[in-house]
Amino acid sequence: MMLLAPWMLLGLLALPVVWWLLHALPPAPRVQSFPPMALLRALNAPPPDATSAPLWRLLLRCAAVGLLVLGLAQPIFPRGQAGLADADCLIVVDDGWAAAGTWPQRIHALDGLLNHLSRTGHGARLLLTARSDALDPVTVQPTQQAQVLRGMIDPLLPRAWSADRTAATRALAQLAQQGWHGPVIYVSDGLATPADAAFGAALSKIGPVREMYLPGSDITLLAPPDGGENGLATRLRAVPRPHARTWHLRLETTTGGTLALVPATLPAGSDHVDITPDLPAELRNKVDHLSLDGVNGPGGVRLLDERERQRPVGLIFSTSSDTPLMGSLFYLRRALQPTAELREGDLDTLLARPLSVIIAPDGTLGSPDSRRKVEAWVRGGGTLIRFAGPLLVKGSDSPAPDPKPADTLLPVPLMGGERVLGGTMSWSRPEHLAPFPASSPFHDLDIPGDVTVSRQVLAQPSTDLDSHSWARLTDGTPLVTHAALGAGQVVLFHVTSTAEWSNLPLSGLFVGMLQHLIDEASGIETPAGATLLAPYMTLDGDGALVTPPAGAQALRADAFGHTAPTPEHPPGLYGPRNSRRALNPGDGPAPLVAQDTIGTASDLRGQVPDLAIGPMLMLLAALLLVVDGAISVLQRGRKWARRTTVAMLALACMPHGHAHAADIPPDVPRAALETRLAYIITGHADVDDVSKEGLQGLSDYVNARTSAVLGHPDGVVPERDDLSYYPLIYWPVTADATTTPARTAALNTYMRHGGILMIDTQGQDPATATDSGGSYTGSAPGTAAALRRMTAGLDIPPLARMDNHHVLSRTFYLLHDFPGRYDGMPVWVAQEGDSTNDGVSPVIIGSNDWAHAWAVDDSGNTPYAPVPDGAEQRVLAYRFGVNAVIYALTGNYKADQVHVPALLKRLGE
Repeated sequence: MMLLAPWMLLGLLALPVVWWLLHALPPAPRVQSFPPMALLRALNAPPPDATSAPLWRLLLRCAAVGLLVLGLAQPIFPRGQAGLADADCLIVVDDGWAAAGTWPQRIHALDGLLNHLSRTGHGARLLLTARSDALDPVTVQPTQQAQVLRGMIDPLLPRAWSADRTAATRALAQLAQQGWHGPVIYVSDGLATPADAAFGAALSKIGPVREMYLPGSDITLLAPPDGGENGLATRLRAVPRPHARTWHLRLETTTGGTLALVPATLPAGSDHVDITPDLPAELRNKVDHLSLDGVNGPGGVRLLDERERQRPVGLIFSTSSDTPLMGSLFYLRRALQPTAELREGDLDTLLARPLSVIIAPDGTLGSPDSRRKVEAWVRGGGTLIRFAGPLLVKGSDSPAPDPKPADTLLPVPLMGGERVLGGTMSWSRPEHLAPFPASSPFHDLDIPGDVTVSRQVLAQPSTDLDSHSWARLTDGTPLVTHAALGAGQVVLFHVTSTAEWSNLPLSGLFVGMLQHLIDEASGIETPAGATLLAPYMTLDGDGALVTPPAGAQALRADAFGHTAPTPEHPPGLYGPRNSRRALNPGDGPAPLVAQDTIGTASDLRGQVPDLAIGPMLMLLAALLLVVDGAISVLQRGRKWARRTTVAMLALACMPHGHAHAADIPPDVPRAALETRLAYIITGHADVDDVSKEGLQGLSDYVNARTSAVLGHPDGVVPERDDLSYYPLIYWPVTADATTTPARTAALNTYMRHGGILMIDTQGQDPATATDSGGSYTGSAPGTAAALRRMTAGLDIPPLARMDNHHVLSRTFYLLHDFPGRYDGMPVWVAQEGDSTNDGVSPVIIGSNDWAHAWAVDDSGNTPYAPVPDGAEQRVLAYRFGVNAVIYALTGNYKADQVHVPALLKRLGE
């Protein structure tokens, strides 16, 4: 033990004075009746002698004073400073992104080091290896006392870029030239860099090096996949370890909601694993960023930009579309599958759902009805991409054999016939592509020298043909033309979508051109390679988006995807909204390798602050004084004082808790003592957890906004548990759900006695999908058949689709829609007029996934994002849940209100 203020021990000299003052104690008062005055005068009572206090009482008071003096002397127990030199030292700290995951432990270790310096009266210099911003270089701070250094280190945060050990090496060389030498404490992040050899040598020149690191800590980084394809596919990189490790990739929206949690296991000895989340396009395009669950710092975050959004693209199907290598959709599928949400089918099927682009190969727009529907769709803002071919040349793909300018589904009028370049009967050769004009969306694409065109349909010459041409051949004839049509546009490739007329579909250029057209249709601009994109929001050391730091500079558009962040170009989002690009810590190509030890290695977890026992000693002294005061009150003999003291001590010693809880017999279910909702246990842990979290969130919402008081929800097994306690039971449908006679009988009894089953398929089965499902129906394969199996044998009355006239839509809130996590699907209830249960529907059946919308996790967050309307849709989902609970508790009292006018009239008579 050490004393930080030993001079306070002089207070112990006061103990003899305390002993002397406390040695004498007046006698305790006695009770005596009051005699006449004469008797008092005759009373010859001897003067009272002082009595000595008991020895234990004196020792108690002296102990209290002694503990108080010792506490004021600030005694401490040093911990974890073994081996530290008693001299001024140099503290070197890696504060790059790799240190962010264990930053609290590093600050804790530095606090212990500063305690040692403060106790020994020495100072230190500080060197941070990552630049604070683009304007400040890496420098060694002058020698400071421990308290000053503590004020500099405690508010520090890691940087969102890597440590610059090259710049740190130069700073150390300058320090050595100044003649300064001393012990070096190096707190490393454990990540190797190319400058480590020179950096270690520079540290050794200053003095003996003691490296503090965290053994076994994981350094992780989210990077784009090796193939470079866009979308949600990502690569988890980590420093290799001899054992397998598991993380969870969280897909989050802009509002913080979680759309999915994808597990990823990194095998032993491996440095990366590829993760490909599978989400519907409607949900996938809601993802704002990816993050590793439980990993702090920018290394565990990957921002997404518009390039990662997969736009829904419709391919019009024809009878010859599936012919391998020859079908009109063969090359289109392979070009678009990695970057777009492809939907194939006839025109009516495609137009039933929202689309960004429709691609029409040759011969797919032959009927006037199809052309009329497509024209209306394009005028509403869609983009039509057409391909030429023999049928377009013959005129079967247009209203007249010779297309005219009035043909709205062609961007330019075409000449009759086709142009043949090359061949056995031709003197000409296939033409190459000319450079793309600056106004073309393809302007940043490289043109391979081996791409040629052997046939094409020609556009009629006109004065404005250049303005409609996005791609040309070297002879100046158009290859790709476009024209606006209403709020949308029409694009025509003057060649086929197969390799019959050109080898363009065989090249990577074809993929890039289609992707740029899809981006163009979605309002995304493709900036030129030399265009500078200014920082919009950047990541800080905690992995949160903040305003750009001082000195942050714009970055060229062609540098994204392969440039590591720096203080000049911190990770974050760059550019205007319609051409925004994301720069992530994982974009750099450098591998993650463990750093070699420099000097003497030690575990920084053993470097902990000193244990201060002064506050504990003073608290103990205060308790002793309180005990002494209580004894003094008891000895005064006052009944009220004695009773008060005894009562206060009894209250202080009384165990806390609810007295009535122990009186409840163990065999009485909690649901019998308070109103609770219930859910049927499915056996799937993830589904059951969401059901519990959903009903808990709904119960809290009901408690906050109504006079109903609901307890915690219960999971039940119908054939085992008593269901009569629960007014409403939530039943999620899983694809493997089955039923038993005992379960069917229990549920029938429950419904006959007034209970309500809320059956939720949590999405729509693709096998039974209809147009009424809308765009945000979710996907729940196999639930349609499972629903039929589950409800077989249940006494379910005839059902009708619920509308805003049903009593359930107005039991508490007035509702017109009944969404959950998804929206647009019908909700089914018993037909109006059914006499069962006094007209109350015993079942509510839907597919909107209400539990996920209601769910609240242990941290109080709502982890699942409703689509498409986010927070507003969640409020509507909660309100529908409130209506369902009030409906289950009160029945059809709202329906009885329609008779109020007649009752009032009768009373008036």
